Amino acid sequence: MSEQRGHTTATGRLITGMAWAVLLLGLWLWGRDVTGLPDNPAGTAHGDVAGLGGITLPTPATPLPESAPQRVDIPQLAIQAPVMSRGLDDRGGIDPPPFDQPGVVGWYGAGTAPGAAGTALLVGHVDTETRPAVFYRLSTLRPGETVRVVRADGKIARFTIDDVEVLPADHFDAERAYGTRHTGRAELRLITCGGTYDRTSRTYTANVVVSAYLTGTGA
Repeated sequence: MSEQRGHTTATGRLITGMAWAVLLLGLWLWGRDVTGLPDNPAGTAHGDVAGLGGITLPTPATPLPESAPQRVDIPQLAIQAPVMSRGLDDRGGIDPPPFDQPGVVGWYGAGTAPGAAGTALLVGHVDTETRPAVFYRLSTLRPGETVRVVRADGKIARFTIDDVEVLPADHFDAERAYGTRHTGRAELRLITCGGTYDRTSRTYTANVVVSAYLTGTGA
């Protein structure tokens, strides 16, 4: 899964790089309201790049009350990134962090807060014209590893990764990316660009989606 670097401007690279998965969020949310799509209790993987490998995952923790995220920590990647709330743009996608803040993670603030019941969505840039961005190595994460979210209420929501997938952009599975895998859990999605960079369209060919669920609080 190569993440090749093109020769577009830094602004164009970041904006087009973030167009991938998030474009379908508004339409997907509308579709769930209209059709009443169920959650996916089976959690069947498609295109996963990180199998469980015999790992026994911990029991889900009881969801927390809603509280906005302030920072995302991913120890395996040495990431400690601030979080900003983002809404939808005029195309129905999550408005990404500003192109001049590639180290910031965007949270879909109109949705679920990390740690609360449901699925919280966090998005981040993969790179810039000159250097890696906050989620550059997201695809190297594995089931059993940890993501921590520091919340405004002072609690640290600790998530365990249970799935890492690469979803093709041309047939993007919005239900798979955004939908709750197991009803009643507090789930988290970390999303960034993946596949290869197409210099003609100035977009990536796939999206990396890391799924995790709440397993505790504290460090």
